[in-house]
Amino acid sequence: MARSTTGDDGGTGTAAGTASGGGPGTSSGSGSAASVPERLLAEATRLFAERGYDRTSVQEIVEAAGVTKGALYHYFGSKDDLLHEIYGRVLRLQTERLDAIAAREGDVRERLAEAAADVVVTSIQNLDDTKIFFRSMHQLSPEKQKAVRAERRRYHERFRSLVEEGQRDGHFRPGLRPDLVVDFFFGSVHHLGTWYHADGPLSAEQVATEFSDLLLHSVRQP
Repeated sequence: MARSTTGDDGGTGTAAGTASGGGPGTSSGSGSAASVPERLLAEATRLFAERGYDRTSVQEIVEAAGVTKGALYHYFGSKDDLLHEIYGRVLRLQTERLDAIAAREGDVRERLAEAAADVVVTSIQNLDDTKIFFRSMHQLSPEKQKAVRAERRRYHERFRSLVEEGQRDGHFRPGLRPDLVVDFFFGSVHHLGTWYHADGPLSAEQVATEFSDLLLHSVRQP
């Protein structure tokens, strides 16, 4: 497939705070319609993407969000917690969507194709979030790294179950190792941040269709 123009930026990364607007330590800065956690996550995502996690200070985040340090520490215990939540909200979204797709009745080939396309689209829609996380995951505490790996493993196992179901139903090649299929596919998904750019020639949906087709062609019976 053709590649989009190379770039380290791209994607918009949406904030997913749950608290209502306002909150402790709120100033009159811009974006006051958004909740304090949403503003903190949005600005942290932007700054981490532009400068890097380790080169962004807590003071810079709160100034950009128009809140005080006290407000940040009310909602997030540390900068480490912000990094964890930036990726965690994307993974929660993707897990919920995959669970819904996998639980449906119908041809497993169609469900696997939809699941594959969905993770590509949601990854591109939140590209800053995923790029920041994979670039900075090693800076999380060991406990948070362990928790993230467990959450991601659960997602991959759910995805793998669709490959295994297709093998049992005779749709997919029996000699394939489902764990390697998953590793191969998600290696490509995680690589999106190194080349995809929103201003390039391919939309998220076009990339998703091609990735999904490649996966299905690689696993189905000849």
